[in-house]
Amino acid sequence: MTRRSPFRVPATLTSAAAALVVLSGCMTVHGEREVLPAVSQADAAKALTHFTDGFNKANRTLDSAKNTAFESGALLAIDQAGIKAAHGVRPDGNPNFTPLAFTDAHFTVPQQKGWPKFFVADALSNRRDRSGENTRWFLAFSRNGVHEKWRASYLATFPGNNAPELKVTGGYAEAVPSDGSSGLALAPGQLSTAYADYLNTGKGEVFAPGQETDRLRAWRASQANQPGARIQWQDQASELPPIALRTTDGGALVFFSTVYHQQKTVSKGLMITVPPELRGIMEGPTTKNTTRMAFTTVSGQTVLVPAKSAGGKIKVLDRIEAKTSAKAL
Repeated sequence: MTRRSPFRVPATLTSAAAALVVLSGCMTVHGEREVLPAVSQADAAKALTHFTDGFNKANRTLDSAKNTAFESGALLAIDQAGIKAAHGVRPDGNPNFTPLAFTDAHFTVPQQKGWPKFFVADALSNRRDRSGENTRWFLAFSRNGVHEKWRASYLATFPGNNAPELKVTGGYAEAVPSDGSSGLALAPGQLSTAYADYLNTGKGEVFAPGQETDRLRAWRASQANQPGARIQWQDQASELPPIALRTTDGGALVFFSTVYHQQKTVSKGLMITVPPELRGIMEGPTTKNTTRMAFTTVSGQTVLVPAKSAGGKIKVLDRIEAKTSAKAL
């Protein structure tokens, strides 16, 4: 896998492409019926700037209400939960927050018909991985209508900043449909259910072995029964739509989300203490003594799905998650 080469979308195409006048005004092409670029390079860059500014304000003030202005879907749920949790520890905000900054930004833009529309921005951030290397953030932006702002709905980073090479023809990427016409080993619209079912049962052979598949199940099994405590997990599909782009080998890079519920029970005579970092997402009192607690977690996965004709299994390339709620039972 290599990071794709940058490309440019003609600057004459605007993001407000629900109606495009051509032929000196003699014909109107409607974005809901015609295949048009999802966004221009200029407006894609503005969307990334809007995200960066909003991200920094939300993390500095620890005001989770600000996230809705620049995020949606799975990323909104994950980041908003993180802000709420941080606010529970620092109710006055975090003035020492290091602002997020991007350089070397590129935009992968498909041509699409109808809504929602999406594009992917990838840029070098000032955040470092464990090896000390600056990470590239791959942000999937979407919107449901011409009057909506672009908001980031998924985020991924890849080891060594190596991402699958996306198919680009004439300067545009190829959006992959969510249904069975995708030509993939598994349609993007089926990924959330399939992944949740696999994590619940271990059955099925569509996912390749890895940190977020068989090893995740093994880790859960090792944590399920501890001295004086038991933990249960239940995964479920998310209703949030996936985002998929064709790769050069005929497969697809797909962003999708799932939800899982976790219940922890301790033995009689023991009590669960809610740590400070979870008090901001608690439902009900944070000081209630209890022997059982339930947690809900939203996760976002980025996977490489092979073409049906190529065979092979789905590789989970990246996964981010956050506990979105906690409740004493």
